[in-house]
Amino acid sequence: MEYLTRQPENQSAPQRLGRFLRLKKYQIEVTFGVYMFTPTEKFIFWSVVFLLYGLLAIATVLYLPQHVVFIIHRAWFYVNGGDSSIASNLVAGNKDALSLATSSTAKTIAAAIETADTISREL
Repeated sequence: MEYLTRQPENQSAPQRLGRFLRLKKYQIEVTFGVYMFTPTEKFIFWSVVFLLYGLLAIATVLYLPQHVVFIIHRAWFYVNGGDSSIASNLVAGNKDALSLATSSTAKTIAAAIETADTISREL
C-alpha cells in the first residue's frame, strides 16, 4: 500500500522520479494484467515496451525539430500569404557576409604582397 500513503514533499528529484516510475509500472501491471504473467512473459512484455518507448524517443529527437520548423513556415505562409523569407534572408545574409569577408581578405593579401614587393625593391 505504498502508493496510497502520502510521501513527504521535500524528497529529492531522483526519489520523486523513482516513485513516479514505480507508480506507472504498478498502473501498467494492473491495467494490462502483467502481474499475472510468468517471469519470461514479463521480460518479453517489458522488453517490447522499452523498445517501443526507445524508438518513440529517438524519432522525437530526430524528427520533431524539422517538423516544428515546417509547421512554423506553413503558419507564416497562411498568416502572411507569402513565402517565409526569414530563413532565406538569414542564409543570404550569411552568404553576403562570407563573400565580403573573402573579398576583403583577398584585397588585404594583395595589398600585403604589393607592400612586400616595394620593400624588396627598395632593399
